[in-house]
Amino acid sequence: MNNDFPPPMILWFRRDLRLADNPALCFACEQNQPIIPVYVWSPEEDGVWQIGEASRWWLHQSLEQLNKSLFILAQGSQQSLTPLIIRLGDSLVALSKLIAETGASTVCWNRLYEPVIYERDRLVERKLRSNGVLVKTFKAGLLYEPWAIKTKSNIPFKVFTPFWKKSLQFVPSLPPRPRPSQIQLSHQKVQSLTVKSLELLSDINWYSNIQKYWQPGEVAAKQKLDIFLDSTLLAYDENRDFPDQTGTSLLSAYLHFGEISPKQIWHAIMQKERKGGTGDLSTGKSAYLRQISWREFAHHVLFNFPYTETRPLDFEFLEFPWQHDKNMLRSWQEGRTGYPIVDAGMRQLWQMGWIHNRVRMVVASFFVKHLQLHWKYGAEWFWGTLVDADLANNTLGWQWVTECGASGAPYYRIFNPILQGTKFDANGNYIRQYVPEIAQLPNEYIHQPWLAPSTLLTNLGIKLGRTYPEPIIEHNFARERALRVYKHFRNRR
Repeated sequence: MNNDFPPPMILWFRRDLRLADNPALCFACEQNQPIIPVYVWSPEEDGVWQIGEASRWWLHQSLEQLNKSLFILAQGSQQSLTPLIIRLGDSLVALSKLIAETGASTVCWNRLYEPVIYERDRLVERKLRSNGVLVKTFKAGLLYEPWAIKTKSNIPFKVFTPFWKKSLQFVPSLPPRPRPSQIQLSHQKVQSLTVKSLELLSDINWYSNIQKYWQPGEVAAKQKLDIFLDSTLLAYDENRDFPDQTGTSLLSAYLHFGEISPKQIWHAIMQKERKGGTGDLSTGKSAYLRQISWREFAHHVLFNFPYTETRPLDFEFLEFPWQHDKNMLRSWQEGRTGYPIVDAGMRQLWQMGWIHNRVRMVVASFFVKHLQLHWKYGAEWFWGTLVDADLANNTLGWQWVTECGASGAPYYRIFNPILQGTKFDANGNYIRQYVPEIAQLPNEYIHQPWLAPSTLLTNLGIKLGRTYPEPIIEHNFARERALRVYKHFRNRR
């Protein structure tokens, strides 16, 4: 350690992989201390929800992009350049060792709120402070602290709409912080692993399709936001439910990894409306801001009811009579249920690491209502295959559609996959993209291939049960069974 320089400060990156509107980074840059940026790879500390394969691919790319951004930010400084330090293992051990190596006097980071991680961070904070280290933490990934918004009775919300209305009283008025103009990195030579050495990428190159669709990183996140504001926001409320259109922002993965903040998005939308000066964006704006608030609500629920990480919010659903059919599960995972809109969604998920929100609801409802499979197995599959896999959102979404969580869908809301297809993919464009074996069917049969005349199927080379599956369960039977089971379950409660 060189005594000619003030002690360095450790900046602990987690899921805040950006330079703009990064409170911990801004704080570090405002101090008269050299900075050591560090990322600690410690998946075991995530508990039962260790990061999935698709998200590992995204994380690999995002860490590489952050490293490049830090190099660029430090180019104007006179000190030797230190890259993003990569460490592996227990976070407290890794940080303590780095402090011992460098003489760092301060550690700062942006808060995370998943139950296991939040408790881990509290332990790290206590231990570091007991050793004389100054610790500073900041809110960066949410608009509101998950404990900040309560009912009139001062208890956490379990229903979204009143949460949304109450949250509007706390909308942040200050604009997001710009990226610092320069970062003063430490002169010290600090041992570091490489991103590649973390082995985040699977030996089976299954993500080769995913990388055709995405460019992780802060720069790409800003580009996505700009495109959304300029081309999509105005008609967001009208187009967001149609999976064959670019009607959504595609920002969910960037939000999860902190390559863009909800505050940046909220502020940009509000600024966009003011610049327009006509209020034309009000419908699309309100609809999209509700989605941002839904994300906040998800983290609010998970933080205040931490058991929902693995169990339903409604404890009585622990006794629900789920089916156990591995063949049904596999057919759903592979997109071979015989229902084109469901199969298109599951194949989009596998190819793109992402699935359109309307179709997410359709495939999830099919899973728990038609197939009567336990929601946790659907949540686990999404967790491993989504690039935007977020524990709070994933948990809330699956429990919502199951009716066992916050703001749960009523038990009689059973998405009809045929009607959902005809309503939101009327011309079959989405289905044809992901289910090419039935792409030649005319619109009147694209959502129900089993109704097509046998001569038409023969002429098109479609053999139901061979080139494309028959429905694995009949819709009317599945619907009546779900209604009967749910009603009986509710009546006995």
